[in-house]
Amino acid sequence: MESTIRKPFQGVTNIILFNWHTFVIALIFILLLIIGKYYFLDNILFNIAILATLLSIVISLVTSLYIYDLTDLYKLSFLDKLIALKPASIVNINAGFDEISEVVKSRYPDSRFSVFDFYDPLLHTEISIERARKLYEPYPETQVINTKAVPLEEGSVDVILLMFAAHEIRNEEERIIFFEQLRKAITIQGMIIVVEHQRDLINFFAYNIGFFHFYSKNNWLKVFTEAGLEVSKEIKITPFISGFALKKYGTAS
Repeated sequence: MESTIRKPFQGVTNIILFNWHTFVIALIFILLLIIGKYYFLDNILFNIAILATLLSIVISLVTSLYIYDLTDLYKLSFLDKLIALKPASIVNINAGFDEISEVVKSRYPDSRFSVFDFYDPLLHTEISIERARKLYEPYPETQVINTKAVPLEEGSVDVILLMFAAHEIRNEEERIIFFEQLRKAITIQGMIIVVEHQRDLINFFAYNIGFFHFYSKNNWLKVFTEAGLEVSKEIKITPFISGFALKKYGTAS
């Protein structure tokens, strides 16, 4: 099992390893522009396109370096701002790549702790997740589950964590069904913690068209509402990442 101590530049290295095809495509595009500039038409538009593509790559990598390597994101200290109770039970749910279970277990050593993995290669087809699964072993005793049949009894869990996982459920109806089941699983005062990038302006500047892989805040709120949940608290963990604490609709904070 990997140590909880993250290696230097582990975050940005993972981005490159999991998404190397994107960078290869961008570099091929730059090469074609250079060929076009020198062999066909020496036009300022070629220079602009080359610089814009290079700048996009650099900005996305520098942003990833900042978020995943230079902040305290993976120390999970933000959970103190989102979790308003002392949880007797915690479930961490991932989409096939788990970077936080060891840290969660160390932060809440007295809580009953379970880890679920909802990754289904037939439904969740992101190549980056496939590569991540090949490079990193799952947390011990991780249980593989189905998003439409989460094996949790009603009112049995105090806190459910979803960090960079829920957006991998690309079908909106599937996401709603999934969150409906999580709502039923939490206790009356229980919470679902969702940590995600959003499809907003700052993530567009950081990731260009890559921001389409994220969902807008309005979409998240729609999914939460239709699943019978409401936002108890929302924080910005970094300028690029939001954390939502969800509760059953109509319950007291």
